[in-house]
Amino acid sequence: MNKLLKNVLLPVCFVLLPFFAAVADGFETDILKTSAGPLKIVFLGHASLGMDFNGKHIYIDPCKQAADFSKMPKADIILFTHDHGDHFDTETLEELRGENTLIVLPQICAVQYGEGIVMRNEDVKIVQGLKIEGVPAYNIVHRRPSGFPYHLKGVGNGYIITFGDKRVYIAGDTEKIPEMNELSDIDVAFLPVGPPHTMTVEMAVDAVKAIRPKIFYPYSYGDTDVGALVELLKCESDTEVRIRNMK
Repeated sequence: MNKLLKNVLLPVCFVLLPFFAAVADGFETDILKTSAGPLKIVFLGHASLGMDFNGKHIYIDPCKQAADFSKMPKADIILFTHDHGDHFDTETLEELRGENTLIVLPQICAVQYGEGIVMRNEDVKIVQGLKIEGVPAYNIVHRRPSGFPYHLKGVGNGYIITFGDKRVYIAGDTEKIPEMNELSDIDVAFLPVGPPHTMTVEMAVDAVKAIRPKIFYPYSYGDTDVGALVELLKCESDTEVRIRNMK
């Protein structure tokens, strides 16, 4: 991807979340300002994210196909969105797990792993002081040859995590779904753009217009031309599009 494209930001009327972009240990990193201190987001690849906040190490969908986790800090919290192997990797879970690690996951993953804090769609829990909300994540349009959706409603989760005064939405594997119209006050949104399993570029545009995040990161996008999102969302002046390496 063109290096200039990766740092394109759409114009905004004000700066809500000052940030610093960097590359650490080979991974791109953004630091966002919150009322409770800086939030460091590490873009590990595909659907795997790292977040450091007030001394806590948080991982979302850590998977060995995205990165080598063996030398990374032990996790305080690990969140899994659903049970597909590129998201729910128990080998990586064990590498990251420490004595006090808490694991947040949907029921289908808890059954396979045997333990963890089960989150269902629309659940709200406080985990190590962080508010975590479960959000639906599923397909409506895209289906397997058998006719079943790639992701069934009610099985997997997206999550909204509150860091100080900022709400970060990690959508998981989903299309643009009606429940997104009800989301509000989202500061940062990670939306998957990788058809046929998740959103097309056009679906992602519709989702951004519905959610109206201050910052939008496409992720889990594979070979999709996410650069097109910059052009298609250029008139959404309240949202910045930030493209990082999350194939």
